[in-house]
Amino acid sequence: MVKERNMWMQALLFFITVGLYGYYWFYVTTKEMIGYKKLDGSPGLLTVLLLVPIANLYAQWKHSSAVEALTEGRYNRVLVFVLWLFFSPAVWFITQWELNKVARQPAAA
Repeated sequence: MVKERNMWMQALLFFITVGLYGYYWFYVTTKEMIGYKKLDGSPGLLTVLLLVPIANLYAQWKHSSAVEALTEGRYNRVLVFVLWLFFSPAVWFITQWELNKVARQPAAA
């Protein structure tokens, strides 16, 4: 189940927790994308890898691939990965915007 999240509240939580909320956000959004699109991967493992230098690149790549699957190719995984490297707030915005759109869709009968 994909949950709609207030983007302003997320920015505030990120600021208040000095960035720790970002790891929680990465875990839950990765879990939602993997579950929604039925992809392979472990959100917990990817979140741990996010903390490990060099291995974090793999976690970011897998997240980028999940964003591409979620958006059905509107955002290319290479573009999202490059954004991870140079301007990660853009990845947060794209990912959360797209997940919020999915969360607003009526459930299939």
